[in-house]
Amino acid sequence: MTLKEKARVLAGASHWRTHALRACGIESLVLSDGPHGLRKQEGNADHLGIAESRQATCFPTASALACSFDPDLVRRVGAAIGEEARRQGVDVVLGPGVNIKRHPLCGRNFEYFSEDPLISGELGAAMVCGIQSKGVSACLKHLAGNSQEHARMVSDSVIDERTLRELYLAPFERVIRRSHPWSVMTAYNKLNGVYCSEHEWLLRDVLRGEWGFDGVVVSDWGAMSSSVSSVRAGLDLCMPGPRADHARALVEAVNAGELDERHVTEAVGHIAHLSCRVDEGRRAVPASTLPDEELYRSHADLAREAASQSAVLLKNEGVLPLETSQSVAVIGAFARMPRYQGSGSSRINPKFIDNLWYRLGQRGFAARYADGYEPIMGETSERLLRDAEQAAAHADVAVVVAGLPARYESEGFDRKLMTMPKGQVELIERVCAVNPRTVVVLQGGAPMEMPWRDKPAAILLMYLSGCQGGGAAVDILAGDVSPSGKLAETWPICLGDTALGVTYPDMDREVYYREGPFVGYRYYDAANIEPAYPFGFGMSYTSFAYRDLELTQRCVRLTVENTGAYRGAEVVQLYVAPAPGVVPSPCPPQHLIAFEKVVLSPGESNRIELALDDEAFRVWDVQDHAWRVWPGAYEVRAAASSRDMRLSGWIDVPAPTPQGDAGGATSVAPALPNMYAQPYPGCFTSLGAIAAFEGLYSSPLPVRPPVVPFTVDSTVEDMEASWLGRRMFRIIDWVMADPTSKMDHIQRTMMKEMAADMPLRSLTTSGVPLGAVEGFVNMLNGRYLSGFMRIIHALVRSIRER
Repeated sequence: MTLKEKARVLAGASHWRTHALRACGIESLVLSDGPHGLRKQEGNADHLGIAESRQATCFPTASALACSFDPDLVRRVGAAIGEEARRQGVDVVLGPGVNIKRHPLCGRNFEYFSEDPLISGELGAAMVCGIQSKGVSACLKHLAGNSQEHARMVSDSVIDERTLRELYLAPFERVIRRSHPWSVMTAYNKLNGVYCSEHEWLLRDVLRGEWGFDGVVVSDWGAMSSSVSSVRAGLDLCMPGPRADHARALVEAVNAGELDERHVTEAVGHIAHLSCRVDEGRRAVPASTLPDEELYRSHADLAREAASQSAVLLKNEGVLPLETSQSVAVIGAFARMPRYQGSGSSRINPKFIDNLWYRLGQRGFAARYADGYEPIMGETSERLLRDAEQAAAHADVAVVVAGLPARYESEGFDRKLMTMPKGQVELIERVCAVNPRTVVVLQGGAPMEMPWRDKPAAILLMYLSGCQGGGAAVDILAGDVSPSGKLAETWPICLGDTALGVTYPDMDREVYYREGPFVGYRYYDAANIEPAYPFGFGMSYTSFAYRDLELTQRCVRLTVENTGAYRGAEVVQLYVAPAPGVVPSPCPPQHLIAFEKVVLSPGESNRIELALDDEAFRVWDVQDHAWRVWPGAYEVRAAASSRDMRLSGWIDVPAPTPQGDAGGATSVAPALPNMYAQPYPGCFTSLGAIAAFEGLYSSPLPVRPPVVPFTVDSTVEDMEASWLGRRMFRIIDWVMADPTSKMDHIQRTMMKEMAADMPLRSLTTSGVPLGAVEGFVNMLNGRYLSGFMRIIHALVRSIRER
């Protein structure tokens, strides 16, 4: 195999396909978006969910599935996605995503599991196992620190070492060690000053060296900044293609002595290994022989089960479950036109789709309907409100279906506020005023402010529940299924209660993770802030009692009994809280170390056992750059939520015998600013927060690169610093006017939000040769003639290479 042949394999052949090199056993692989269903495109291709894709099953998004706290259910969903991938000729499914939900406003939170690394890691591992059980590669994403959509392709996630290890890398570590994904995707952003796709410490030292990853590292679409730096750092596959310039740059660098050829050979070996794994996996597991209709019907049934097991009952004052003898007013456009998925690269074309209105009638309820609001913007009118009031007043029960319109949340941009549309809020309040027996069913991918939550008799949270969410909601409302979902993220009362308040997303390119480890419930507990609904919360139609706690050095045992009248499931959550002074600051008051979902009939009890291992007590030691177990007293809490402790006991953890990276507590922790010892409301948005973060970061903060001279990483917005750039900006605006006019409102919003922060190199994802981009950069820097000639040369070369 020649160097040129090897280099060619390291970039995509097309938007979704890799190059084959059959002489070396490498087949062309087909990649497709996930993560909660398949988005295989066979015509026009894009990575933003704009062009059409083949029909597939749309399962509940990760934000919903996480509330099931059920790894086996998530594994089954993954297996179904893998089965559909095989049926459609897909070799690599781009998912799951296990990024931590740093803040409720992140536009892509619906794609991620949790604010907690244990939940994210356990469910991510289950999804990977399910997908790969069908001989299809999962692609774990986005490594690492991709916690906001604003300026995601050029922002720098600046995270202190301990927080990075304990929160943001922990889910990836858990998935890789437990389920061995065959591929991993790097994030767009920089991590502590270096783009993730060319981050040697991240990709070689940690991912492969510490965690033992042996698969393919693939860039997110358009994420690679430098071909040579990326391959040297450990990137195997640059996507999308074609990228003849990538192979050319690698060959030239090897010949010039700037890149060791072994890095190219190593990357080719990883791709060959992936090709072999896919082939062997499919030989070992026969494909389903069910006809398409039966296969997709069975997966639709699974999607309904997953949605019902993930639904979270937030409130119930005796109105649920409903009786078919009751008259029901169904109010809200989402009852007929549901929000069941997010927008962007995960946007699926569902084979089957239902809605709550249809399923309620099918279940035998006598119901009448009122729109209440229009579905696109979520706004209402006096006529719509009066119709809703009239319907509600003449019914035994009113069911209002509301939440976040699609325009509120999507890949590519973050939410500005945590509010629902004003029209929906007014609708809920007015319906509750005429009928106190009102049930609100919420659809949306992330927490929202609920100033009306004391008014309805019941609140059922469905999140984005997939293509069968309507039937799942009716299963809960009618009592066919007892709700068992638990929140995998905290729902704060208002935006101002969050650790970052209104300062998220960070509008600077340097995004300082100044709250450190105080994310989600870790912050609310430490700052003593009462949330609307705490992490792990969820009600049931039955009740559960906990008793007989037994603690040993290696496990926790307790008995759970169903003391109510319905068959139901309880999620037992185990938290650990170190005694004051045992663990150095910053130390959240408690964190989740284990969980188990138990299904019980009325009167039935079960004794469960939850393991205690070193991971339950480990803390990252920034002095020794290793995991440590700090000896001392720890309270172990068995709980129904992070704020509902049922049983507790103390355990004395001895200092372990030093071995490898798990030595005893021998180092002295550095002194930190007071806000990390005892956080208080608003401390991380105060004037002194950045200075305090510098102390936590304990190294010089990454230096902000200058706007000029321009590079391929400069953004469209940066171009305005040049007279040529300002004129080009207007031309780009004009060129984009026609294609964006054909997009729907959400897609236009996404493109508008993303355009200003797109790096110039991202033009390569649309087929523009990198040489042409480099020529344009030369022109922006005042080298007009040489830049223009470079553009012409690159375009001509590209045409010849086709």
